[in-house]
Formats: sequence, C-alpha cells, structure tokens
Amino acid sequence: MSPNPLQVHRPEPIHEGDEILSYTRKSDIQETIQILLSGKQVLVEEYYSNGLDLLKELSSYLKKSLPNQSFLEQRAYRTEFRNLSNRILLRIKEHQLQVKKAPEIGWLAKLYPELSDFYLPFPQVQGLNSAWQWYTNGIQIPGLRNKIHPYYGVYFPTRFEHVLVFDNWLKRYQGPKKSAIDVGVGSGILSLLMVQHGFQKVFGTDINANAIIGLTESMGDTKLSRKIELDFGHLFGKWVKPTELIVFNPPWLPTSKESNKLDEAIYYNEQLFPDFFAGAHERLLSEGHLLIIFSNLAQITGVTDKHPIEQELLIGGRFVLERCLKKSVKEASQKTQRNQHWRGEEVVELWVLKKL
Repeated sequence: MSPNPLQVHRPEPIHEGDEILSYTRKSDIQETIQILLSGKQVLVEEYYSNGLDLLKELSSYLKKSLPNQSFLEQRAYRTEFRNLSNRILLRIKEHQLQVKKAPEIGWLAKLYPELSDFYLPFPQVQGLNSAWQWYTNGIQIPGLRNKIHPYYGVYFPTRFEHVLVFDNWLKRYQGPKKSAIDVGVGSGILSLLMVQHGFQKVFGTDINANAIIGLTESMGDTKLSRKIELDFGHLFGKWVKPTELIVFNPPWLPTSKESNKLDEAIYYNEQLFPDFFAGAHERLLSEGHLLIIFSNLAQITGVTDKHPIEQELLIGGRFVLERCLKKSVKEASQKTQRNQHWRGEEVVELWVLKKL
C-alpha cells in the first residue's frame, strides 16, 4: 500500500478559551460536581490522582440519581457520565501531562506532533493511557501466533468466543483460498487468521482511518503487507472483484440517539445490513461463502427483537443458510460492578451463507 495520507482520529484538543475552574485537593468535591452539572469545565491540578478521585465521586453521584439496573438504564448512565466527565480537563505541555505522578503516554507525541500546549478531557487521557499500554505490550489472541498491537481508537476484542468459532471454521474449510474480503478489518485479527490458514490474498476495508494507519504501520514492508491489502472506505471500499470468501464482524447493537462517531464499532444503523448484503451478493463467487460474526445481545437485552441476518434470509432473496455455529459467552466476572445478568444467555453466532 502507498504511503498513507489519511487523517488520524484523535481526541479533540481543547485550547484555552472559556473560563476553566481549578480543581485541587483543597477543592470541595461536591461543589465541583455542581460546577460540572452547570456546564462549566474544571482543570485538574497538582496530582493526577485528583482527577481519579473526582471521577469516582461523580460516578457515585450519578448512581444515586439515575437507575442503573437494566441494559438500557446502564446505557443512559454511561451517556450522562461521559458528558459530565469530559468537562474535567488536564493540561498538556510539550507532550507531558502537567500534574504530578501522571503516566507517560506516548500517544501525546505521536498523535499531537504539532501541538505544544493544549487541554484534553480526563477520560480521554485515561483512554490514551490504556491504549498506549495495549499498543506497546501487545495482546495475545487465541489462534494467532503473534501478538497484535492495536492502534489508538481501533476496536479489539476483550472476549474471544467469536474468534475461536471463526478459527475453528477456518480449520475445517476445504474450499479455494485464492482471495477473501474482510469488511471492517479493525485490528486485523480475522485477516491475520485467514492468512495463517493459507489464504493467498486478503482485501481489508475500514471506515476508521486509525485501523488502516495502524495496520499499515504494524505490517511495514513485510511479506504480510503483500498478503493483506487495505482500503479506507465504507463496507467494500474499492474492492469489486468477486472472491471466494467474504467475512464481516459488524456491530452487534442497533444505534441509539446518543451514539457518535466513536460508537461505530459498537452500533449499527438501519441501512448497514441492507447495503452490506447487496454488496456481498455482487462480489461473492457462486460457490463462495459469506461469513458473518454476530450475537444475540440486542435481543436478550431488550434493545430490539429484530435480527438483521434472519431478516435478510427471510425476505432478501439473495442468500441461503448453510449453517449457523454458536458458542455461549463466558459469564461476567463476579468482580464487575455492572449488572450483567443477561451475559449467561449471550451467544456468539457464526452465520455461514451461500448465494441462491
């Protein structure tokens, strides 16, 4: 792939403008929460831990005022917490956080090379810190020989049931392996598995520029970069040539009113699946396979009773079901504070379709 001109996605820097009130260890934490509720911004000073304390108190305050039991209630709580917590700021100068005992975060120089003095919301800094640890240390994925090093802002799984189901299908696959398309390549796990199982060429797409930038960087000029070709684009991007295998790991929940650009790896809009199935039908060879990794999460949490793949098979007139492989999801840890009783009913699904 040629040098990448894509614009990296990063937390939006805030430059000094509106009044920003100081928060230190001597500040009244409840008064500070009221300041946040009024719409004003607060700057954490002195110690990084001051921001952690403020976030903890803010969470406690919201849990007392908002119901937080059902899946939909938890989504509403997270939205409100996100809105308020993003008014808590940290100052960055020369790519360093301007508080004591703060973590060293390499993304500050990598993503903001042209900026020397700006602010970021505290939760965004936390996200950058976590992402830097994943990026530098790497993550071992079941079935893959080497760790992945996910770029900032790129989805990667923390549970692996769907990866195991896909890997097991690949182990038993006896069809041609000349080419495949990975729609929404993300951190590259499915593409890497396909190459590892003998596919000669994988064409990956993503609407997240960071996914393309990150994979291009990690593959460099290795043999892998000649087996996996990437394109920044919606669904199939520029790939139009028919192929033996199309793989899609879409978002598992329908979009909500609160969704934003960062949620596109989690929530799907109503047009995503119709557009995908139409494009897949054009590009899949007559004896090829269409694989979709999905879940019953939306149904068991009461978000919707509609299943987009079942709907396509019922009324689409383009594909027929060959088989649907399912694997139960490991129940939530007893340590989690979030009520996830539905996890015991969650099942990941690998839908294997053929053209009619």
